[in-house]
Amino acid sequence: MELLNRISEDLQNGMDEAVVILTQKALDQKIPPIEIMNDGLVAGMNVVGRKFKDHEIFLPDVLLAARAMNRAMEVLKPLLIEDGIPTRGRIVIGSVKDDLHDIGKNLVGILLKGAGFEVIDLGNDVSAEMFISAAREQNAQVIGMSALLTTTMPVMKQVVEMAREEGLYGKVRILIGGAPVSKEYAREIGADAYGFDGANAVDTVEGFFAEGT
Repeated sequence: MELLNRISEDLQNGMDEAVVILTQKALDQKIPPIEIMNDGLVAGMNVVGRKFKDHEIFLPDVLLAARAMNRAMEVLKPLLIEDGIPTRGRIVIGSVKDDLHDIGKNLVGILLKGAGFEVIDLGNDVSAEMFISAAREQNAQVIGMSALLTTTMPVMKQVVEMAREEGLYGKVRILIGGAPVSKEYAREIGADAYGFDGANAVDTVEGFFAEGT
């Protein structure tokens, strides 16, 4: 539909005012909110994510597109909740205890939201206990953790161990990432996967859900 294509294109260009206006126009034309989200906003963010992955655009472009999507979602979210529309899945993310770096974590959250997932961002300096309790309380299917310091990486292992103790291991998938983290470290501590960048993290989460989480 032409209007939804325009929403997608304007979102890709970071035109937040235009995206909000077009989103309201689509609602006025009785287009279902779920269609506006999936075929307009998510479709646009998928293009943004793909271009970012291929180095055709850069972080500022992603942030502008994300702002446009977030503003439009403020309009749509009450209607989606009212309609009982489910998201693709729910994910808890955060930077681990004593780690205050959050640019990479924020980017992953943006791209996951753009792919249609519900993201509960716990921020930075998040303890193992906070990750586990949030995953349980929010009924999340995935925990995503970021560490930018080698000294904070052990918190990731603590989360995996607590997940085993709490009976969540295997039910909640655990994804880790960050500059000092590796696929080998993920295997060593028993995490389900390592995301080497934002786009790969989204691909990995999508893989989890394709497998039935």
